[in-house]
Amino acid sequence: MTTVDEGPTLRRRRLGAELKKCREGAGMTQETVSRYFEWNTAKVTRIETARVAVSARDVRDMLSLYGIRDEEYREALVDLARLSKERSWWTDYKDVMRPGNFVGLEAGAAAMRVFEPILLPGLLQTTDYMRALMRTGRPNDTPESIDRRIALRLHRQNRLQGSNPLELSAIIDESVLRRTIGGDDVMREQLLRLIEAAQLPNVTVQILPFDAGEHTFLGGPAALLEFRETTHMDVVYLEGLAGDYYEEQPSEVARYREEFDRLSARALDHRMSLKMIESLLQL
Repeated sequence: MTTVDEGPTLRRRRLGAELKKCREGAGMTQETVSRYFEWNTAKVTRIETARVAVSARDVRDMLSLYGIRDEEYREALVDLARLSKERSWWTDYKDVMRPGNFVGLEAGAAAMRVFEPILLPGLLQTTDYMRALMRTGRPNDTPESIDRRIALRLHRQNRLQGSNPLELSAIIDESVLRRTIGGDDVMREQLLRLIEAAQLPNVTVQILPFDAGEHTFLGGPAALLEFRETTHMDVVYLEGLAGDYYEEQPSEVARYREEFDRLSARALDHRMSLKMIESLLQL
């Protein structure tokens, strides 16, 4: 399968992972490297976890310290460093984005599995549904700020179409369909939009009915972003009122993947889910 252009976020993560592998291969600790270059003690950690960009010069210096002599490999990592600092389309929306870089990860992912217990997934929301949510949830925002947040979300929705669309599997709690947001007309349009999106070959919608009972994700929304050829880069994103959390340890990501599989097995299948949505339109 051909993946999307991975973009600067994934490039930065790949570069960090490669530099970590080189450092460990050289038998050095992050503290040793920081002392050698007289860097802040946390700089190597931030580079390896893709929290900061790294210059091409620093990459060359680090590779030399690690004893990496393969010129082709060295230049490949230097190129990654250059490309990871490229400007992204979402840079213009930094003022209205949540902390972290979920948008960048989403832009580079090949597939995403989400569970939403309260609201429709952002990639499937209509403009009026978004506006109603934001007017209620962000009452102090200016109309211009809300418009920018909506523009960002609409731009994100472009990932569902194109030559290499995101494969989206959404498990949505039944309560989400029954919670009126913005009034009856807005909800009717939103349910129709959900049905329309579910017709796309890369979108799967499953409704988790009330009688599914308790499950692992009762704590809140969750997303699993997958990157295909670089599966060790897969990441889980958990959103909460206390803050957002990213889980990148492969063993933990694998555990969440199993939990998504279990939740999917308890949800209605794609066909029955669409029937439930259609039935709500008849009320």
